[in-house]
Amino acid sequence: MPAGLRSYVEAIGGTPLPHGILGASCTTVTDVTEDRIHELNGVEWLALGCCPVRDWPDPCETDESLGEESPGAPPVKEFCRPQVEHAAPITVYSGAECSALGWSYEEARQHAEASLTLGEQQALEAAFWRTKLAADAVDLTPAAGPVNIAQGVAALEGCLAESYGGVGTLHVPAGAAALLGCCNIVREDPATGALRTLAGNCAIIGAGYSALNTGPGNIPADPGTAWLYITGPLVIRRGPTLTIPDRPGPSVNTRNNDRRVLVERTYVVGTTCAVCAVQVVTCP
Repeated sequence: MPAGLRSYVEAIGGTPLPHGILGASCTTVTDVTEDRIHELNGVEWLALGCCPVRDWPDPCETDESLGEESPGAPPVKEFCRPQVEHAAPITVYSGAECSALGWSYEEARQHAEASLTLGEQQALEAAFWRTKLAADAVDLTPAAGPVNIAQGVAALEGCLAESYGGVGTLHVPAGAAALLGCCNIVREDPATGALRTLAGNCAIIGAGYSALNTGPGNIPADPGTAWLYITGPLVIRRGPTLTIPDRPGPSVNTRNNDRRVLVERTYVVGTTCAVCAVQVVTCP
């Protein structure tokens, strides 16, 4: 049908994946208020839960009760110096461009805002994967090569349990999500809607994770495989949306009469303790 006969209608809306980094009940998302806007420049904190809590022998135990061999030096209590952890800002944006003759500033702004709302979760996942997960992870993949997804999740949860005693976060590319159901690896919590493993760790299913699917060092995954990561809990600071420019006049390029409007938002995504990775098989 000729283009001139088509009716102009509203754009097809969409909904970000419900178990993504912003939609999942796995993460704590806080909107940064004006009095704390400086936190969007990045934050740092003393790690909590990464230092081991140890047991102490029963004071009623005697040297004889420990056996005939010499007990050696008396035990001493160990102290742990907490590490300083940090999180850097991540800014995501959406830009809209069209001829100023057929598009008002308000229409361009609304289009850019709607695009950001739909796509910011995917962009944030990709940035967090690239700058934190793939940058800092310890690779648990066996020398023999990628494992099945159940074995991979087991290795990741073991790695986290050795360094952190609390509930952690499993990071899974959307392209591998269906495999989680093959062995009942995750279940949806009816109370919160979060996906949880049998061990109790939360799972994020990321479209942005799937778009990258890189291993430690940001090396692309081999064909037929995917990378999974695990971290401690996630705390996300979210800034307000900024529209650039904030008025109609500067949005028009007088050289070609095109209108451009940009909408952006800054996030700071923090996690703690270990970051572990494993490569799993997605195709037999």
